[in-house]
Amino acid sequence: MKMRGKSARKVSVARKLGIVGGLGSLAGGDLFYKLLKSRAVIEDQDRYHFLVEQHPFKDVLLPLDTGASMTSRKFYVFEVCKSFEANGFDAVMLPCFASHTFRGEIEDALGIPVLDMMAALSRHVSDVVQSRATLGVIAADFVRHSGLFERYFADDFRIIYPDTEAQSALMEAMYGVNGIKDGHLEDAPLEAVYQACLSLQEQGATLILPGMTELSLVCLELQRRGVPVLDINEIYADFATEDREPLSSPFKLGVVGGVGPAATVDFMAKVVANTPAQRDQEHIRIVVEQNPQIPDRTANLLENETDPTMAMYAICKRLESAGANTIAIPCNTAHAFVERIQAHLNVPIVHMLDETVAWIAHQYGPGQVIGLLATSGTVQSQVYHRAARRAGLQILTPGIDYQAMVMDAIYGPRGIKAGFTQGLCKEQLLLAAEHLCELGAAVLILGCTELPLVLEHCEAFDINGHTVALVDPTMILARKCIELSQTTSRASNHLAITTWAVRHNSP
Repeated sequence: MKMRGKSARKVSVARKLGIVGGLGSLAGGDLFYKLLKSRAVIEDQDRYHFLVEQHPFKDVLLPLDTGASMTSRKFYVFEVCKSFEANGFDAVMLPCFASHTFRGEIEDALGIPVLDMMAALSRHVSDVVQSRATLGVIAADFVRHSGLFERYFADDFRIIYPDTEAQSALMEAMYGVNGIKDGHLEDAPLEAVYQACLSLQEQGATLILPGMTELSLVCLELQRRGVPVLDINEIYADFATEDREPLSSPFKLGVVGGVGPAATVDFMAKVVANTPAQRDQEHIRIVVEQNPQIPDRTANLLENETDPTMAMYAICKRLESAGANTIAIPCNTAHAFVERIQAHLNVPIVHMLDETVAWIAHQYGPGQVIGLLATSGTVQSQVYHRAARRAGLQILTPGIDYQAMVMDAIYGPRGIKAGFTQGLCKEQLLLAAEHLCELGAAVLILGCTELPLVLEHCEAFDINGHTVALVDPTMILARKCIELSQTTSRASNHLAITTWAVRHNSP
């Protein structure tokens, strides 16, 4: 529909920003005000949703001296950020220089970005002064000695701080009784900050950088006195309201565990063993809910006992809420319920059966005859049969007596679920496997996640003169999850490189 009289208004995506309050109430309030009056917000007020969340924080009154502990501050910031993440916010603003010494640690533990105030300041400085200029920094003792400013500026600029006497007076003016942090913005506190700035200018500083968010409260008055000091809250507000691509979080795999318990451990071991990692940090982030109380999938399919759908769905939703990008269910029979669950999730379940059949078709070509060793529930549900038909493959299942052997090997008193991997259970599986080979199977799917605990994935396995390939679906699932993690990482790295190039005007 065309609009008359006025041009159509640009439709923009809503942006929800959370602001961590409580680390400096007045400075946080000043940031909120400057967000509201930023050009981007004024031009499109309906787009932005801001929320300041502030709770009692017992260490807020402690001065940030050189030896200040960040432990309670870290936990406070993390809890507030997690609250924003749980409520669907796009990003978090953290108006506290001391907290930016550990900002990366917090962001790594979240699924949403914590906007980098130092990056905002660094970019602004690069726009207004030439490289190699001398920059003076007004910061608390802790921030000064943390090396935070050196990490962002030392490669391109000379960094200096007030002399000892001016720094001591600055700390008292900011954190002392009747200091700026308490709202006393004139007289002695303001004069002490002014003298610290003069100390920096006497040392050759051409620009004064804020290392305390409270400096924004007196920034305008300092500028009136001729001090070239920057307003960090204004800079941070402009930075936060820019359009930018959402940052990709590190890949996280969610695992529905307990179906069965030993198979879950086996699957996890395969993910670790097949991940091309040189150190711990290169392995995949995994969140697992090990819940053996999920109703038995085979009993539901064969005997119409308790439906496991809701229990599986609830776990998938919890994994989704925990930030999983993808969900794996290392249970073949459970995939009879995946289709009804997937429609109500916002993240994909890697369909182990489809991946297994596709792998066989790629590895051994179409037209192969495949034998299926699986629970009677998996066989009766036809989930493998449907997947095979889509790939142009034929599925064979054991005869009645041999299928009974497979079930006893899995569920019997000396079966795999009872903790056995040798003896009777293995003999029963080999008899059923030989039977399928005699029927013409060239490939056997170990279609219950307990079976690879007895028979391993193998390209050429000899069974009484029959050479057959044994395919472990949990191995295929593990490799697919690793592939997805690497694809996500490459996309994230590409986004980071592109963002850096744009910010630095690189070709």
